Amino acid sequence: MNVDGSREQSRRGTGIGAFIREQREIAQVSLRQLAKVAGVSNPYLSQIERGLRKPSADILQQIARGLQISAEQLYIHAGILETRHGDPELVAAILADTGLAERQKQVLIDIYEAFRRENAQVASERAEMSTPAEPARTDNQPG
Repeated sequence: MNVDGSREQSRRGTGIGAFIREQREIAQVSLRQLAKVAGVSNPYLSQIERGLRKPSADILQQIARGLQISAEQLYIHAGILETRHGDPELVAAILADTGLAERQKQVLIDIYEAFRRENAQVASERAEMSTPAEPARTDNQPG
C-alpha cells in the first residue's frame, strides 16, 4: 500500500471514530454503555473512536444498533460504502452478514445496483417510447 493510501485509510478511520464519538455524545451514551450494547470491549471501542482501529462492517452494525442510527451512515463514514441508491436496509443486511467474505458482500451489492440501474434505464426508455411525438409542422399550419 502506498503512503497516500495509508493516509487516506487513517483519515477514514479517524473520521469514523470521530463520527461514532459525536453520535454517542448526542445520544448521551457513555463509552462503557455503548461498548456493552455493541458487544465490544471498552478499550476496543475507545481505540475505534480515536482512529487507532478500523472496525469491521459487523462491528459497525452492532455500534449502529447501540446508537439507534442507521448502519449505512456508519458504513459511509467508514468508507465501506458509498452513498447508494436502493434499499439501505438490504445493503446493510448484506454488509452485516458474517457468513460472507468482504469481497462477496461487495460483489452482491454491485450486482444489486447494476440490476437497479438496468431496470431504471429500461423504464426510462419505455417512458420515452410511450410519449407521443408531436406531428411535424408545415409552413401553412397556424402556430
